[in-house]
Amino acid sequence: MLRCMATRRDALKLAALGPLSLAAAPSLVHAAPAAAPGRIRFAVSTYSYWHFEPQKYPVQKVIEQAGSLGFDGVELLHRQMDDETPAYLNSLKQAAFKHGLSLPMLSIHQDFVSPDAAERQEAVDHTKKCIGLAARLGIPAIRLNSGRWNTIKSFDDLMKVKGDEPPIQGYTDDDAFTWCVDGIRACLPDAEAAGVTLALENHWGLSTKVENLLRIYKGVDSPWLGINLDTGNWPGDPYEGIERLAPYATIVQAKTYYGGGVWYTLDLD
Repeated sequence: MLRCMATRRDALKLAALGPLSLAAAPSLVHAAPAAAPGRIRFAVSTYSYWHFEPQKYPVQKVIEQAGSLGFDGVELLHRQMDDETPAYLNSLKQAAFKHGLSLPMLSIHQDFVSPDAAERQEAVDHTKKCIGLAARLGIPAIRLNSGRWNTIKSFDDLMKVKGDEPPIQGYTDDDAFTWCVDGIRACLPDAEAAGVTLALENHWGLSTKVENLLRIYKGVDSPWLGINLDTGNWPGDPYEGIERLAPYATIVQAKTYYGGGVWYTLDLD
């Protein structure tokens, strides 16, 4: 029994240790027993070792170090991979197996927010290609981005306005929602055939706001589209946003900012 109020951090620590047993109130004693929660499994992202610095940090090295640090898995950033050859993919898959690690997600970049149909098709084709890469690696999920208008060219400047980017003149966010829903739906047959879940992230751009992200998610309305909840991508109160997205989360990218962030720092517990 817990006899004190726990902080968010305490709760996470307890959850990581295993199922938490609480004494039931008398009125709940005869209620149907809830399923015991599974052990929380922690993976580290290869991006955490790189941050888009000029020199890429080798994915194989991340896998080796993740195994020695006791992680359960490694999330792969597609842009950090050396190439897409079968030999390279097989080497990553073998390295993960050697170090006892899963590969839970492949994080990719695409942009469905464009008035140019050819550019939107490129985003669809790229996503489909990465679904195939994930299947080859035995990865069950892909991180998706909605994309953004790119009316603010510099990412530094985009961060200054906390992702609040105006549409291209002559278009509205409603156009972007339609493009995103249609683009993701075009990828669903490939995702289902490969058994790879698409996980849309609250990333900078159209999906910065929770209501925008959920509008796309509910508009697609497919069991093969989930939500990748990123605890660090918030223009306002992160806890309010996290709470609103938590019921829909398929996977979570949990961030901390010890020592400060690159573009901004959040006081996350």
